[in-house]
Amino acid sequence: MKILALVENTCKTDLKAKHGLSLYIETTNHKLLFDVGPDDTLLRNAEKRGVDLAAVDTVVISHGHYDHGGALGAFLERNHTAKVYIQRGAFVPHYNKTGLLKLPIGIDPKLMQHPQVVLLDGDTKIDDELSVFTVSDTSKCHSPMNDVLLDDQGKDSFTHEQNLLIAGEKPVLITGCGHTGIVNIMEKAAAKHPAVCVGGFHLFNPALRKTAPEPLLHEIADILKGYDETVFYTCHCTGEKAFRIISQKADNVHYLACGDTLTV
Repeated sequence: MKILALVENTCKTDLKAKHGLSLYIETTNHKLLFDVGPDDTLLRNAEKRGVDLAAVDTVVISHGHYDHGGALGAFLERNHTAKVYIQRGAFVPHYNKTGLLKLPIGIDPKLMQHPQVVLLDGDTKIDDELSVFTVSDTSKCHSPMNDVLLDDQGKDSFTHEQNLLIAGEKPVLITGCGHTGIVNIMEKAAAKHPAVCVGGFHLFNPALRKTAPEPLLHEIADILKGYDETVFYTCHCTGEKAFRIISQKADNVHYLACGDTLTV
């Protein structure tokens, strides 16, 4: 399996860094995208890396925020065959509250009716290799960075967030922002014994330049290092300070930047 970060906040190569996430993944049976980033950064970086987006057969959108699904319309203009798996609730309005401002951060609701879009309601087995799951128990290691994220009902419950499990000799878990908490996500996925987990931990607020409290970071690190069969590659919304603190304590936590490739 190959995992290439096509969109991510940081970059040390010739690709363009952008706040968002898109992972191109080649498995035994699929060429897939997990998230598509916010804009045409995906298209430009894919071209630089020789990734033919028209050949992608599956897209999984982790949740209903623009930095993960903003380029979906542009992707669908280039690809007319891939199925796009997304939770139904991802298309409701979502917001980021900054001071007195409530800024929309959702994805285009018109795409809900697109013929390639497959609306899901909770945990779903896509095929023998791919399945997605949601997390309802978010009680452990809550990140306060989530508290400014809203929907029309108030604080976002993130029932629209899904995670991808890829079966194989070495199972792989892919998360988007991990809004429901990487600890809670891993607890639900533990029975599948993921060898690798890739995704954000949402421990940084870019608008306020604020990182989650250090006691929380140490608690998360202690729990993640206990998964001695799993190697974690975090990115995007974790934040550099949070990554540094967690990785100093948990040596199985690494960073995946834009342009980096993992072979599993």
